[in-house]
Amino acid sequence: MQNSELGNQVKSKIKMLRGLMTAAAILLAPVLAQASAVEQFKSFVNNTKSARGEFVQQQVKMTDGTAKIGKTFHGTFIFARPGKFIWIYQKPYEQTLQADGEKLFIYDKDLNQVTVKELGDALGASPAAILFGSAGTADLEKNFGLRDVGAKQEMEWLEATAKSKDSQFDHIGIGMKGGVPVALELRDHFGQVSVLTLKNLEKNPTLKADQFKFVIPAGADIFRQ
Repeated sequence: MQNSELGNQVKSKIKMLRGLMTAAAILLAPVLAQASAVEQFKSFVNNTKSARGEFVQQQVKMTDGTAKIGKTFHGTFIFARPGKFIWIYQKPYEQTLQADGEKLFIYDKDLNQVTVKELGDALGASPAAILFGSAGTADLEKNFGLRDVGAKQEMEWLEATAKSKDSQFDHIGIGMKGGVPVALELRDHFGQVSVLTLKNLEKNPTLKADQFKFVIPAGADIFRQ
């Protein structure tokens, strides 16, 4: 009888302990899920060596104190760290920005014109540099100051400020959700704002060895800068 009572007490304590552990897990889950934007972005940079997806880019203009959407562009992107990417504008007109790790090629299909730039000079402290150029967080923090700016629109946001004085942007806002960047706000020195929305981002896809080799289209005019 005593053994039976002792067994019941042990079982009761085990059940109570399991209940406490379950409650603790439920309480801790939101805390663990809410990693700061800077922490999420550093993890993304360190663990995402390549990615591809789609984007929508919108120009935002202030008219009489009211924000109005200007031009809207649609396209696709693919990148491999460090410094290799293909950024294709598909609508309303076709243009390709492609970097092979050494040079940047800008191809305007309507003009059949290719502009070639040295990649280092072309990227500088641009949004492309922060998204695709960094080999890791040490490289990232060498070129940008990062700080959390809170949550909005169901995203955790950080602000990246270029340490180089030659940057064309006052700041770059990056919205993180689920450990990946899903939105960027780019504000230049003239107060103009571009908003980028990234969609269907696939991390670390298998890429071809010559994926980023740019082939100059037949008959294209070439300008080197």
